[in-house]
Amino acid sequence: MEELARESISLLARSASHSDPPRLGSYGAVFIMLKSALGAGLLNFPWAFEKAGGVTTAISVELVSLVFLISGLVILGYASSVSRQKTYQDVVREVCGRAVGQLCEVCFCFNLYMISVAFLVVVQDQLEKLCTSLYETMTGLSESEVPHHWYTDQRFALFIMCLLIILPLSIPKEIGIQKYTSVLGTLAATYLCVAVIVKYYLMDTHTVVVTPEHMQGVGSWASMFSVVPTICFGFQCHEACIAIYSSMENQKLCHWVIISVLSMLFCLLIYTLTGVYGYMTFGQTVASDILMSYPGDDVVMIISRLLFGISIVTIYPIILLLGRSVILNLMLRAQRSRRGLVTHSFESRCRVLLTVAWITSTLLIAMFVPDMADVISVIGGISAFFIFIFPGLCLIFTMQTEDVSLRVRRILTGWGVITIVVGVFIFGQSTTIAVMEIFHKF
Repeated sequence: MEELARESISLLARSASHSDPPRLGSYGAVFIMLKSALGAGLLNFPWAFEKAGGVTTAISVELVSLVFLISGLVILGYASSVSRQKTYQDVVREVCGRAVGQLCEVCFCFNLYMISVAFLVVVQDQLEKLCTSLYETMTGLSESEVPHHWYTDQRFALFIMCLLIILPLSIPKEIGIQKYTSVLGTLAATYLCVAVIVKYYLMDTHTVVVTPEHMQGVGSWASMFSVVPTICFGFQCHEACIAIYSSMENQKLCHWVIISVLSMLFCLLIYTLTGVYGYMTFGQTVASDILMSYPGDDVVMIISRLLFGISIVTIYPIILLLGRSVILNLMLRAQRSRRGLVTHSFESRCRVLLTVAWITSTLLIAMFVPDMADVISVIGGISAFFIFIFPGLCLIFTMQTEDVSLRVRRILTGWGVITIVVGVFIFGQSTTIAVMEIFHKF
């Protein structure tokens, strides 16, 4: 999204620009983990609770997923300590080999790309409500009476925002604004959680339908698994965790386990409360973006829209920077091998072209695939690589070289295999359904 979005924005941006991150204490590590996980994925959780078949089923899936989420974080921290590498791609390449490392780079770049799309979809949704609310205020018309004009269309507003704000912020080689705005995502998520709870209790009556659409059979199992992509997207901080772990003062594995557990439990609390109360407020009519379910003139939710909008607009350039750095490095490496040197003008041209192409393509996709749920499903499938598959591979490969007892090696290798199998299933199931739903709409 949150990809993306949802990464440790400060630390990963510093890693991409090859500067040394600061040393982190326990509280700083937990806070940055929360910043990495809490983001735009929160908007999708009430809808995911409805799709899963109700509160009980959704929370059960969350708790089971939490075991794998924490396991993945612990494995990645362990693999980082063994390999002495400080980024996700470098750890995978060092531990699992060059071929798997190249696959990781491709998945990393594509995941960031889809997170960029998700971010623009979220901004477009909020612009739709804000444009309607502004037009209502100026004309005195109700939402149903507002006429459609090209200058009031949210897609035009999104284009203007990309042209005048996002593009200028994204072109520079280093993104300095991230150190001032990285807290906005956590603030927006916490504010939304509290607002959804308060709005529920301020309602005069609670008459919405919360009965699951599928009570039993194949439909109930399919609906239960439909929540997994949202969980993967929402809790996804695994790409950032190695950068965070490498920047900690205390890098003992037991300490990293505590950091991982605390971070995931707090995220579970925020996501579950928002999912439960958002679902109980709107029932089966809840939108895939919870903010779209509230009226455009709701002042409390207007503040939430502004917080999420500003947060995403400032985070998007950093997500672009991280994805662009992977592609740009490949282009510069090819130029160096062909010509023997890389000029500053060549690097600048490539950087500008990649930036324009990235923003233009993600903007077009966001305009023509307007349902956030479709984008989240694709991202959730790709996230399975970073949460399940690559950590499982790292665990299996490290067990072949580490000096541990035969019993421990067999147990951990078995857990690595289970993690990979679960990840492959989630990727296949989520991606197939997402692609089929997207094609069905066209």
